[in-house]
Amino acid sequence: MEAAQIPGQRGELLLDAAVRYTEERHWDVFPGAWLEAVGGAERCSCGAARCASPGAHPTRPDWAGRSAGSGAAVRRMWSEHPTASVLLPTGRTFDAIDVPESAGFLALARMERMNLPLGPVTCTPARRMLFFVLPGAAAKVDDLVRALGWSAAAIDLSGRGDGDYVAGPPTWVGGRGAVQWARRPTPANRWLPDAVEVIGPLAYACGREAADARARLS
Repeated sequence: MEAAQIPGQRGELLLDAAVRYTEERHWDVFPGAWLEAVGGAERCSCGAARCASPGAHPTRPDWAGRSAGSGAAVRRMWSEHPTASVLLPTGRTFDAIDVPESAGFLALARMERMNLPLGPVTCTPARRMLFFVLPGAAAKVDDLVRALGWSAAAIDLSGRGDGDYVAGPPTWVGGRGAVQWARRPTPANRWLPDAVEVIGPLAYACGREAADARARLS
């Protein structure tokens, strides 16, 4: 079997993206694990055979303190491992609302029709979508969803806030593919919405998906 190869340009894309996030969006970033070619396949640099997020997780417990917000610092950090994943700490300049991909696309289409304010949105290879919102969202998501008549856990909706992180495009997650933008960061969405502005359509879409899933099982 031909040995797997990590494309050389992947490292260039990751570095370019990390620098762009710091310089254009003023987001903190930090390098995470990376993928290595081993025995004809890509394996996470952590060495775990069953890594839950291969090539897309922190490599040390003090990752939060190592986050950088300048292009120069980013270039220095990625010079050690050019194919390191690009990880973005939440709870600083943004939080993220995490929903199933199918519900996320349904909610996104509805919010665009309603002309609601929207920030950047990512899609992950795990079929999740993350909606970037103002910091503080994670702490109030449960109460906001409960006020609408649902349980956030029951409809598979959660918040990523202080002490957490998300993987930034074009980070690759094992052989599953790369994290991608469903809505790219642009000057038009520099100002992020508050969670209360988007939680209704997101909770509705997640609730509908959860109800459909229960119906299929009954």
